[in-house]
Amino acid sequence: MRDTKLLETFLKSNYKKIKEMSLFRHLKKEVNAGANGTQDYIIKKGPNKDKVAKKWKNKKLKKLKK
Repeated sequence: MRDTKLLETFLKSNYKKIKEMSLFRHLKKEVNAGANGTQDYIIKKGPNKDKVAKKWKNKKLKKLKK
């Protein structure tokens, strides 16, 4: 008799997890990569707000290697 209560709680929690996972999977919206015309980082604060940050790391690394 005691096993039934444990099994019922397990089934309820398992069903709830499965339902959450299915909702999460089906309600996700697709993200458009580069939708704003850039895939670079856009600065959000400071004097250069809303400007595109250039990829300066690669240029610095190339200069350091020379």
